[in-house]
Amino acid sequence: MWRVSSALIGKDLSLLFVRGSGLVQALLLGLLLIFVFSLSSGPGDQISPQTAATIFWVSSLFCQVLIFNQLYALEENHGQRLALLLLPVMPQTIWLAKSIAGFLLLLTAQICFLPACLIFLGQMISEHFFMAICGLVLVDIGISALGSLLGAVAQGQAARESLLSILLFPLLTPLLLAGISLHTASFGGAATDLDQWLMLASAFDAIFVSVSFVLFAFIYTGDES
Repeated sequence: MWRVSSALIGKDLSLLFVRGSGLVQALLLGLLLIFVFSLSSGPGDQISPQTAATIFWVSSLFCQVLIFNQLYALEENHGQRLALLLLPVMPQTIWLAKSIAGFLLLLTAQICFLPACLIFLGQMISEHFFMAICGLVLVDIGISALGSLLGAVAQGQAARESLLSILLFPLLTPLLLAGISLHTASFGGAATDLDQWLMLASAFDAIFVSVSFVLFAFIYTGDES
């Protein structure tokens, strides 16, 4: 399972990096959102750490939707999904490979989003930055697991794809609240209950990963059965 997953991850990453369109579109969208929100403040006004953290995670979430749509479109647009299903491994191997590839791509995008928030939104790094990084990894794991599941559901029709992507937002509300609270502290805002937010993110990761792992086989193979 891990050997096949590694091969699929390498294939997906190489295709997206060689073509450039998938990751570049996601990066440009996230950076554009950060820049546009930075224009909402007047001259000399200071954007609060909580607002900056919210902008960071909203940009990350929209970036994630584009990333997973691109990852699943690699096979869907060329009629190659059946080839993946014929691999002598569990269907969940595909979900795992897409989740890890999407996680790495999202983390790459966020490395660019963070300095953009510091520059355009006028933020500073505080002593809680390390805890915020731990929270970022935990939140990314959860949204990548669920994003990979909904990415498989959304393939097929452009209208269906755009509508189903919206389902991601309310489902991820607890994880986003954890990420926003942790990053608010890292930007110098109020640092309250950070350990509890990390525990909440870990709990939701366990739920989302487990549910996505179980449901993926029924969703991705449903049209081919």
